[in-house]
Amino acid sequence: MDIYNTILAGASVLALTASAQATELEVTHWWTSGGEAAAVAEFAKAFDATGNKWVDGAIAGGGGTARPIMISRITGGDPMAATQFNHGQQALELVEAGLMLDLTDVAEAEGWKDVIFPQSLLDSCTVDGRIYCAPVNIHSPEWLWLSNKAFEEAGVPVPTNWGEFVAAAPALEAAGKIPLALGNQPWQSNLAFGAMQIAVAGLDTWKAVNVDKNMDVAAGPEYAKVFEAAANARKLAAKSTVQDWNQATNLVITDQAGGQIMGDWAQGEFAVAGKVAGQDYTCLPGLGVNAYLSTGGDAFYFPKIDDPEIEKAQKELAAMMVSKQVQVAFNLKKGSLPIRGDVDLAAANDCMKKGLEILASGNLVPTGDMVWSPDIVKQNEDLMVEFWKTDMAPEDAHAQWVNNLKSGS
Repeated sequence: MDIYNTILAGASVLALTASAQATELEVTHWWTSGGEAAAVAEFAKAFDATGNKWVDGAIAGGGGTARPIMISRITGGDPMAATQFNHGQQALELVEAGLMLDLTDVAEAEGWKDVIFPQSLLDSCTVDGRIYCAPVNIHSPEWLWLSNKAFEEAGVPVPTNWGEFVAAAPALEAAGKIPLALGNQPWQSNLAFGAMQIAVAGLDTWKAVNVDKNMDVAAGPEYAKVFEAAANARKLAAKSTVQDWNQATNLVITDQAGGQIMGDWAQGEFAVAGKVAGQDYTCLPGLGVNAYLSTGGDAFYFPKIDDPEIEKAQKELAAMMVSKQVQVAFNLKKGSLPIRGDVDLAAANDCMKKGLEILASGNLVPTGDMVWSPDIVKQNEDLMVEFWKTDMAPEDAHAQWVNNLKSGS
């Protein structure tokens, strides 16, 4: 059975249990690029097939723009029926305030603890033993995406790691290319720095700082090298003047730039453009230095609404999002990895297969959202914006970064 028919079959099964009268659910999220829109359409299609109605509430501008709007609506008494957050602590205060629907009964009925992998995805939204989210994907932000044609036109081999990429930058510039594409959204520079941490300092050093909260290591020479490397990368991105992340991805897709540090969601943009992984573009997880994935990604939370029919539809939507058929359809379009360990992804492309191999190996780390509070994440995001967009000395940025971490360690 092909994937499309599998999805329809699953939707038909779901429809049998749907309420006779359609219930409309407004769902807010920040997926607005071409690849993202194609992915979220799979959710909408499957939910509508249950007899209910997905009312799309896309908010442009990324998570940094959308989250304050979402939180304001929930705390202000105008909740949507479902909303996207990233894995981690972003919705913790809302859960603790009693504003989010408890999904434990859904999770138990659907056997989520037996099929969702890694377990940290559920742990990140479990409070006092109760589950409050439906994880939908695993997104790792530490990938280097390369235009094969850009390097061919520059007369140099396609790099296999970050060091080779930096070494190829002069040839790219001589060929009129932007070595490193980077947009002006604040989180992009923070993402690039996060990816460079493990690539330059190493996995053990990263864990010492971010998991063990060792501030001596954070202030030490290993991380001084990370900030020096980031300063060099800043020069490679100096001529990148686009705003949105997908605009930066498009510079790579159209061979105007050599590469971009971006999450695996960039795959969705390459797919929409008809590009073939391993042929038109190359992807390097862990910047080609350390083959690991961080278990970031997206989950949906369901604000409490005093209406039994809406609550029933909310739980139906939560179960659907985690179902096998929908996991396959959504993640193939999104470029992310499924949160289930029991789905068939025979259609996965070269890059997704790399991700699946790393996921199976267990070489995983938590994301910054999981190990630091939203306040610390925001402070360092602001610092990275200043660092990447000015001539701030790496030593000064390093010192400020350590101070930010100390306030939350």
